[in-house]
Amino acid sequence: MYIPKLYRSDDEVLMKKIIRKHGFALLISCREKLAATHAMFLLKEKPDHFYLETHISKANPQADVLQNGDEVLCDFLGKHAYISSSWYNHLNVSTWNYEAVQVRGTVQLMTDDELYAHLAGLTAQYEMKQKCPVLVEDMGEAFVQEEMKGAFGISVIPTEIHIASKLSQNRKQTDFRNIIAELEQGSEGEREIAAKMRKLLQESH
Repeated sequence: MYIPKLYRSDDEVLMKKIIRKHGFALLISCREKLAATHAMFLLKEKPDHFYLETHISKANPQADVLQNGDEVLCDFLGKHAYISSSWYNHLNVSTWNYEAVQVRGTVQLMTDDELYAHLAGLTAQYEMKQKCPVLVEDMGEAFVQEEMKGAFGISVIPTEIHIASKLSQNRKQTDFRNIIAELEQGSEGEREIAAKMRKLLQESH
């Protein structure tokens, strides 16, 4: 991912937050030809490292070609917002503010036990927020084992991590404040970008 120096981040906390909050991301590979699948990711942490887990359908052609040791790219897009050129006090172009993470890594195919644990963990993460959560252990062993036959699970061991945090850092203070004011009148996502920009403003003083 190309990231101008001004927008590059090495904030590991931000990186993990984006992955956790925006786990429905792109799994990109290129063995026989370029392939990309939107899939749910889990971030798994160890004392000295982290890795990613995901699964796709076995019917997906991407699952047919992925093998142990293959390189993949996992692309996570965090909060983002359109920035209108009309918000500047001078003629310029419109743009987009955003946060994003790309993790390049190597594939490790899951065993059946690892796939079961992955599906149980993924389901628990999202079901526990529901009024009447249905967990994997509530579904019955036979049902889960049958459903697992159609799933292809992998772990991704990171080899490169790129974090982008583009928040109008290249703008003068007047325009920076104008952008914040405009975004604060927008959607929830736009207000979140505004809050991040306001934090930058506070840190600079």
